[in-house]
Amino acid sequence: MVPVVADRGRGHRGPPSRPVAWPAVPDDRIRAGGEQDSPPAFDVVGIGNALVDVIAHAGDDFLARHDLVKGSMTLVDIDRALGLYGSLGAAVEMSGGSAANTMCGVASLGGRAAYVGKVSPDDLGAVFGHDLAAVGVAFRPGELEDGVPTGRCIIVVTPDAQRTMNTYLGVSSLLGPADIDEAAIAAGAVLYMEGYLFDRDDAKAAFRRAAAVAHEHGRQVSLTLSDSFCVDRHRADFAALVRHDVDVLFGNEGELRALYEVADLDDAVAEVRRHCDLVAVTTGAAGSRIVTPDGIVDVAAEPVARVLDTTGAGDLYAAGFLYGYTHGHPLDECGRIGSIAAAEVISHVGPRPLVELRTLL
Repeated sequence: MVPVVADRGRGHRGPPSRPVAWPAVPDDRIRAGGEQDSPPAFDVVGIGNALVDVIAHAGDDFLARHDLVKGSMTLVDIDRALGLYGSLGAAVEMSGGSAANTMCGVASLGGRAAYVGKVSPDDLGAVFGHDLAAVGVAFRPGELEDGVPTGRCIIVVTPDAQRTMNTYLGVSSLLGPADIDEAAIAAGAVLYMEGYLFDRDDAKAAFRRAAAVAHEHGRQVSLTLSDSFCVDRHRADFAALVRHDVDVLFGNEGELRALYEVADLDDAVAEVRRHCDLVAVTTGAAGSRIVTPDGIVDVAAEPVARVLDTTGAGDLYAAGFLYGYTHGHPLDECGRIGSIAAAEVISHVGPRPLVELRTLL
Protein backbone atom coordinates (compact mmCIF):
# COMPACT_ATOMS: atom_id res chain seq x y z
CA MET A 1 0.00 0.00 0.00
CA VAL A 2 1.39 3.40 -0.97
CA PRO A 3 0.11 6.42 0.97
CA VAL A 4 -0.90 9.37 -1.18
CA VAL A 5 -0.32 12.97 -0.11
CA ALA A 6 -3.50 14.88 -0.78
CA ASP A 7 -3.45 17.23 -3.76
CA ARG A 8 -6.39 19.58 -3.36
CA GLY A 9 -5.77 21.21 -6.72
CA ARG A 10 -6.44 18.06 -8.70
CA GLY A 11 -9.90 17.70 -10.19
CA HIS A 12 -12.03 14.61 -10.50
CA ARG A 13 -10.54 12.18 -12.98
CA GLY A 14 -13.71 10.23 -13.74
CA PRO A 15 -14.41 6.58 -12.96
CA PRO A 16 -11.47 4.18 -12.69
CA SER A 17 -10.62 1.95 -15.61
CA ARG A 18 -10.16 -1.10 -13.38
CA PRO A 19 -12.59 -2.95 -11.10
CA VAL A 20 -12.75 -2.25 -7.37
CA ALA A 21 -12.38 -5.87 -6.23
CA TRP A 22 -9.47 -8.25 -6.65
CA PRO A 23 -9.73 -11.75 -5.14
CA ALA A 24 -6.48 -12.66 -3.38
CA VAL A 25 -7.65 -16.26 -3.05
CA PRO A 26 -9.25 -18.09 -6.00
CA ASP A 27 -13.01 -18.67 -5.84
CA ASP A 28 -12.59 -22.45 -5.98
CA ARG A 29 -10.80 -22.34 -2.63
CA ILE A 30 -13.66 -20.33 -1.16
CA ARG A 31 -16.24 -22.85 -2.34
CA ALA A 32 -14.20 -25.75 -1.03
CA GLY A 33 -13.71 -24.06 2.34
CA GLY A 34 -17.39 -23.23 2.69
CA GLU A 35 -18.64 -26.80 3.06
CA GLN A 36 -19.64 -28.00 6.51
CA ASP A 37 -16.67 -28.94 8.71
CA SER A 38 -14.14 -28.55 5.89
CA PRO A 39 -10.79 -26.84 6.55
CA PRO A 40 -11.18 -23.05 6.32
CA ALA A 41 -9.77 -21.25 3.31
CA PHE A 42 -9.32 -18.11 5.46
CA ASP A 43 -8.17 -17.59 9.01
CA VAL A 44 -10.33 -14.48 9.44
CA VAL A 45 -13.09 -12.85 7.39
CA GLY A 46 -13.88 -9.24 8.33
CA ILE A 47 -17.01 -7.16 7.76
CA GLY A 48 -16.91 -3.39 8.16
CA ASN A 49 -17.08 0.13 6.82
CA ALA A 50 -14.89 0.37 3.72
CA LEU A 51 -13.34 3.83 4.07
CA VAL A 52 -10.38 5.81 2.79
CA ASP A 53 -8.51 7.61 5.59
CA VAL A 54 -7.32 11.21 5.27
CA ILE A 55 -4.77 11.74 8.07
CA ALA A 56 -3.31 15.10 9.08
CA HIS A 57 -1.49 16.54 12.09
CA ALA A 58 -2.93 19.61 13.81
CA GLY A 59 -2.94 21.25 17.23
CA ASP A 60 -5.66 21.41 19.83
CA ASP A 61 -6.58 24.85 18.48
CA PHE A 62 -7.73 23.18 15.25
CA LEU A 63 -10.06 20.93 17.26
CA ALA A 64 -11.44 23.93 19.13
CA ARG A 65 -12.03 25.98 15.95
CA HIS A 66 -13.97 23.16 14.36
CA ASP A 67 -15.88 21.99 17.45
CA LEU A 68 -14.20 18.56 17.48
CA VAL A 69 -14.17 16.32 20.56
CA LYS A 70 -10.66 14.93 21.03
CA GLY A 71 -10.45 11.15 20.74
CA SER A 72 -13.98 10.71 19.42
CA MET A 73 -15.41 9.33 16.21
CA THR A 74 -18.22 11.50 14.80
CA LEU A 75 -20.40 10.68 11.81
CA VAL A 76 -20.68 13.66 9.43
CA ASP A 77 -22.38 14.45 6.13
CA ILE A 78 -20.47 15.03 2.91
CA ASP A 79 -20.49 18.85 3.29
CA ARG A 80 -18.91 18.66 6.75
CA ALA A 81 -16.34 16.14 5.51
CA LEU A 82 -15.36 18.37 2.59
CA GLY A 83 -15.20 21.44 4.86
CA LEU A 84 -12.81 19.75 7.29
CA TYR A 85 -10.77 18.35 4.39
CA GLY A 86 -10.35 21.84 2.93
CA SER A 87 -9.23 23.23 6.30
CA LEU A 88 -6.42 20.72 6.79
CA GLY A 89 -2.84 21.24 5.78
CA ALA A 90 -0.84 18.44 4.17
CA ALA A 91 -2.57 15.09 4.59
CA VAL A 92 -1.90 11.44 3.85
CA GLU A 93 -4.60 9.42 2.10
CA MET A 94 -4.76 5.65 2.34
CA SER A 95 -7.43 2.99 2.49
CA GLY A 96 -8.70 2.34 5.98
CA GLY A 97 -11.72 1.27 7.96
CA SER A 98 -11.35 -0.56 11.24
CA ALA A 99 -12.05 -4.14 10.16
CA ALA A 100 -10.10 -3.66 6.91
CA ASN A 101 -7.09 -2.53 8.97
CA THR A 102 -7.42 -5.69 11.03
CA MET A 103 -7.56 -7.92 7.95
CA CYS A 104 -4.44 -6.24 6.56
CA GLY A 105 -2.73 -6.91 9.87
CA VAL A 106 -3.68 -10.59 9.73
CA ALA A 107 -2.22 -10.80 6.21
CA SER A 108 0.95 -8.97 7.29
CA LEU A 109 1.46 -11.59 9.99
CA GLY A 110 1.22 -14.36 7.39
CA GLY A 111 -2.44 -15.21 7.87
CA ARG A 112 -5.17 -15.66 5.27
CA ALA A 113 -7.78 -12.90 5.36
CA ALA A 114 -10.84 -11.77 3.43
CA TYR A 115 -12.91 -8.62 3.73
CA VAL A 116 -16.55 -7.78 3.02
CA GLY A 117 -17.30 -4.06 2.62
CA LYS A 118 -19.05 -1.70 0.24
CA VAL A 119 -17.35 0.82 -2.10
CA SER A 120 -18.35 2.66 -5.25
CA PRO A 121 -16.62 2.49 -8.67
CA ASP A 122 -14.92 5.86 -8.11
CA ASP A 123 -11.31 6.88 -7.48
CA LEU A 124 -11.40 6.15 -3.75
CA GLY A 125 -13.11 2.81 -4.33
CA ALA A 126 -10.32 1.79 -6.69
CA VAL A 127 -7.70 2.85 -4.15
CA PHE A 128 -9.41 0.82 -1.46
CA GLY A 129 -9.63 -2.39 -3.49
CA HIS A 130 -6.08 -2.06 -4.81
CA ASP A 131 -4.65 -1.59 -1.32
CA LEU A 132 -6.28 -4.78 -0.04
CA ALA A 133 -5.09 -6.78 -3.04
CA ALA A 134 -1.55 -5.43 -2.60
CA VAL A 135 -1.26 -7.07 0.85
CA GLY A 136 -3.07 -10.28 -0.09
CA VAL A 137 -6.54 -9.69 1.38
CA ALA A 138 -9.43 -11.08 -0.68
CA PHE A 139 -12.02 -8.32 -1.16
CA ARG A 140 -15.76 -8.95 -1.58
CA PRO A 141 -17.31 -5.48 -2.20
CA GLY A 142 -21.01 -6.30 -2.34
CA GLU A 143 -23.53 -4.88 -4.80
CA LEU A 144 -22.99 -1.52 -6.51
CA GLU A 145 -25.11 1.53 -5.61
CA ASP A 146 -25.74 4.45 -7.97
CA GLY A 147 -24.63 7.95 -7.03
CA VAL A 148 -23.27 7.35 -3.51
CA PRO A 149 -19.52 8.01 -3.11
CA THR A 150 -17.02 5.78 -1.37
CA GLY A 151 -16.76 6.67 2.31
CA ARG A 152 -13.86 8.56 3.84
CA CYS A 153 -12.61 9.32 7.36
CA ILE A 154 -10.94 12.64 8.25
CA ILE A 155 -8.45 11.87 11.04
CA VAL A 156 -6.79 14.72 12.97
CA VAL A 157 -3.76 13.65 14.99
CA THR A 158 -2.81 16.06 17.80
CA PRO A 159 0.70 16.34 19.33
CA ASP A 160 -0.28 13.94 22.15
CA ALA A 161 -0.87 11.25 19.46
CA GLN A 162 -4.62 11.21 20.07
CA ARG A 163 -6.72 10.81 16.94
CA THR A 164 -10.04 12.54 16.37
CA MET A 165 -12.12 11.08 13.56
CA ASN A 166 -14.89 12.57 11.46
CA THR A 167 -16.38 10.00 9.16
CA TYR A 168 -18.54 10.30 6.08
CA LEU A 169 -19.70 6.73 5.62
CA GLY A 170 -20.91 7.11 2.05
CA VAL A 171 -21.82 3.86 0.35
CA SER A 172 -20.12 1.78 3.06
CA SER A 173 -23.09 2.37 5.38
CA LEU A 174 -25.51 0.82 2.89
CA LEU A 175 -24.19 -2.69 3.41
CA GLY A 176 -27.05 -5.12 3.98
CA PRO A 177 -27.80 -8.85 3.93
CA ALA A 178 -27.64 -8.99 0.11
CA ASP A 179 -24.00 -7.81 0.23
CA ILE A 180 -22.84 -10.63 2.50
CA ASP A 181 -20.74 -13.17 0.60
CA GLU A 182 -21.95 -16.25 2.43
CA ALA A 183 -19.39 -18.52 0.78
CA ALA A 184 -16.57 -16.33 2.06
CA ILE A 185 -18.08 -16.20 5.56
CA ALA A 186 -18.43 -19.97 5.60
CA ALA A 187 -14.80 -20.31 4.50
CA GLY A 188 -13.35 -18.32 7.44
CA ALA A 189 -12.27 -19.90 10.73
CA VAL A 190 -13.34 -16.69 12.52
CA LEU A 191 -15.76 -13.99 11.40
CA TYR A 192 -14.76 -10.50 12.61
CA MET A 193 -17.47 -7.83 12.72
CA GLU A 194 -16.87 -4.10 13.17
CA GLY A 195 -19.16 -2.25 15.58
CA TYR A 196 -18.83 1.01 13.64
CA LEU A 197 -21.02 -0.46 10.90
CA PHE A 198 -23.98 -0.99 13.19
CA ASP A 199 -25.92 2.25 12.65
CA ARG A 200 -28.58 1.01 10.20
CA ASP A 201 -31.15 -1.76 10.48
CA ASP A 202 -29.88 -3.32 7.22
CA ALA A 203 -26.39 -3.51 8.71
CA LYS A 204 -27.72 -5.13 11.87
CA ALA A 205 -29.53 -7.69 9.73
CA ALA A 206 -26.31 -8.28 7.75
CA PHE A 207 -24.38 -8.90 10.98
CA ARG A 208 -26.93 -11.36 12.27
CA ARG A 209 -27.05 -13.20 8.95
CA ALA A 210 -23.27 -13.38 8.74
CA ALA A 211 -23.04 -14.67 12.32
CA ALA A 212 -25.67 -17.31 11.56
CA VAL A 213 -23.81 -18.46 8.44
CA ALA A 214 -20.54 -18.70 10.38
CA HIS A 215 -22.11 -20.77 13.14
CA GLU A 216 -23.96 -22.98 10.67
CA HIS A 217 -20.56 -23.95 9.25
CA GLY A 218 -18.92 -24.53 12.61
CA ARG A 219 -16.97 -21.27 12.58
CA GLN A 220 -16.53 -18.71 15.38
CA VAL A 221 -17.85 -15.15 15.52
CA SER A 222 -15.97 -12.15 16.89
CA LEU A 223 -17.04 -8.54 17.39
CA THR A 224 -15.13 -5.34 18.10
CA LEU A 225 -17.03 -2.69 20.06
CA SER A 226 -15.13 -0.03 18.08
CA ASP A 227 -15.84 3.12 20.12
CA SER A 228 -17.54 4.09 23.40
CA PHE A 229 -19.80 6.53 21.54
CA CYS A 230 -20.77 3.66 19.24
CA VAL A 231 -21.52 1.50 22.29
CA ASP A 232 -23.73 4.24 23.74
CA ARG A 233 -25.77 4.32 20.53
CA HIS A 234 -26.24 0.57 20.31
CA ARG A 235 -25.85 -0.74 23.87
CA ALA A 236 -28.90 -3.02 23.86
CA ASP A 237 -28.10 -4.49 20.43
CA PHE A 238 -24.44 -5.03 21.29
CA ALA A 239 -25.34 -6.67 24.60
CA ALA A 240 -27.72 -9.02 22.79
CA LEU A 241 -25.05 -9.90 20.21
CA VAL A 242 -22.51 -10.62 22.94
CA ARG A 243 -24.96 -12.87 24.80
CA HIS A 244 -26.26 -14.81 21.82
CA ASP A 245 -23.93 -14.57 18.81
CA VAL A 246 -20.36 -13.61 19.79
CA ASP A 247 -17.65 -16.10 20.70
CA VAL A 248 -14.75 -13.62 20.90
CA LEU A 249 -15.19 -9.97 21.93
CA PHE A 250 -12.70 -7.11 21.47
CA GLY A 251 -12.82 -3.68 23.08
CA ASN A 252 -10.86 -1.21 25.13
CA GLU A 253 -11.60 -0.60 28.79
CA GLY A 254 -13.74 2.48 28.08
CA GLU A 255 -15.89 0.58 25.60
CA LEU A 256 -16.39 -2.35 27.95
CA ARG A 257 -17.35 -0.05 30.84
CA ALA A 258 -19.79 1.71 28.51
CA LEU A 259 -21.35 -1.59 27.47
CA TYR A 260 -22.27 -2.43 31.06
CA GLU A 261 -22.64 1.18 32.29
CA VAL A 262 -20.17 0.78 35.13
CA ALA A 263 -17.31 3.00 36.26
CA ASP A 264 -14.84 0.27 37.19
CA LEU A 265 -13.17 -2.10 34.72
CA ASP A 266 -13.27 -4.98 37.18
CA ASP A 267 -17.06 -4.65 37.37
CA ALA A 268 -17.29 -4.70 33.57
CA VAL A 269 -15.05 -7.77 33.42
CA ALA A 270 -17.23 -9.55 35.98
CA GLU A 271 -20.26 -8.88 33.80
CA VAL A 272 -18.79 -9.81 30.43
CA ARG A 273 -17.29 -13.10 31.56
CA ARG A 274 -20.84 -14.28 32.31
CA HIS A 275 -21.89 -13.63 28.71
CA CYS A 276 -18.93 -14.34 26.42
CA ASP A 277 -16.41 -17.18 26.32
CA LEU A 278 -13.41 -15.06 25.32
CA VAL A 279 -12.83 -11.31 25.68
CA ALA A 280 -9.69 -9.32 24.86
CA VAL A 281 -9.70 -5.91 26.57
CA THR A 282 -6.97 -3.41 25.70
CA THR A 283 -5.89 -1.13 28.55
CA GLY A 284 -3.58 1.36 26.82
CA ALA A 285 -0.02 1.51 28.10
CA ALA A 286 -0.87 -1.17 30.66
CA GLY A 287 -1.33 -3.73 27.88
CA SER A 288 -4.37 -5.98 27.69
CA ARG A 289 -6.52 -8.28 29.75
CA ILE A 290 -7.78 -11.57 28.32
CA VAL A 291 -10.93 -12.76 30.05
CA THR A 292 -12.53 -16.21 30.03
CA PRO A 293 -15.13 -17.75 32.36
CA ASP A 294 -12.27 -19.65 34.02
CA GLY A 295 -9.75 -16.88 34.55
CA ILE A 296 -8.02 -13.65 33.53
CA VAL A 297 -4.64 -13.29 31.80
CA ASP A 298 -2.88 -9.93 31.90
CA VAL A 299 -0.51 -9.19 29.00
CA ALA A 300 2.02 -6.35 29.10
CA ALA A 301 2.22 -3.78 26.32
CA GLU A 302 5.21 -3.89 24.01
CA PRO A 303 7.59 -0.96 24.57
CA VAL A 304 7.48 1.85 21.99
CA ALA A 305 10.25 4.44 21.75
CA ARG A 306 7.84 7.17 20.66
CA VAL A 307 4.09 7.06 20.13
CA LEU A 308 3.25 9.09 17.02
CA ASP A 309 -0.33 8.12 16.19
CA THR A 310 -2.71 5.80 18.03
CA THR A 311 -4.87 5.33 14.91
CA GLY A 312 -5.35 1.62 14.33
CA ALA A 313 -3.91 0.45 17.66
CA GLY A 314 -7.00 -1.57 18.59
CA ASP A 315 -7.41 -2.79 15.02
CA LEU A 316 -3.90 -4.19 14.89
CA TYR A 317 -4.13 -5.66 18.39
CA ALA A 318 -7.16 -7.62 17.17
CA ALA A 319 -5.20 -8.69 14.08
CA GLY A 320 -2.37 -10.07 16.17
CA PHE A 321 -4.67 -11.76 18.63
CA LEU A 322 -6.76 -13.40 15.91
CA TYR A 323 -3.67 -14.52 14.02
CA GLY A 324 -2.40 -16.24 17.15
CA TYR A 325 -5.83 -17.63 17.99
CA THR A 326 -6.42 -19.16 14.56
CA HIS A 327 -2.94 -20.68 14.61
CA GLY A 328 -3.43 -22.46 17.92
CA HIS A 329 -1.28 -20.28 20.20
CA PRO A 330 -2.02 -20.02 23.94
CA LEU A 331 -4.07 -16.98 24.95
CA ASP A 332 -1.15 -15.14 26.55
CA GLU A 333 0.81 -15.54 23.31
CA CYS A 334 -2.19 -14.32 21.31
CA GLY A 335 -2.18 -11.19 23.47
CA ARG A 336 1.58 -10.77 23.03
CA ILE A 337 1.27 -10.93 19.23
CA GLY A 338 -1.53 -8.38 19.45
CA SER A 339 0.68 -6.09 21.50
CA ILE A 340 3.53 -6.41 19.01
CA ALA A 341 1.25 -5.49 16.12
CA ALA A 342 -0.27 -2.55 18.03
CA ALA A 343 3.18 -1.26 19.02
CA GLU A 344 4.30 -1.20 15.40
CA VAL A 345 1.30 0.78 14.18
CA ILE A 346 1.43 3.47 16.90
CA SER A 347 5.09 4.15 16.14
CA HIS A 348 4.22 5.90 12.85
CA VAL A 349 1.39 7.81 11.19
CA GLY A 350 -1.34 5.66 9.65
CA PRO A 351 -3.52 2.71 10.69
CA ARG A 352 -1.65 -0.09 8.91
CA PRO A 353 1.80 -1.61 9.43
CA LEU A 354 4.76 -0.26 7.49
CA VAL A 355 6.78 -3.46 7.91
CA GLU A 356 5.83 -7.10 7.51
CA LEU A 357 4.56 -7.92 11.00
CA ARG A 358 5.64 -11.54 10.64
CA THR A 359 9.26 -10.33 10.81
CA LEU A 360 8.66 -8.94 14.33
CA LEU A 361 7.57 -12.26 15.86
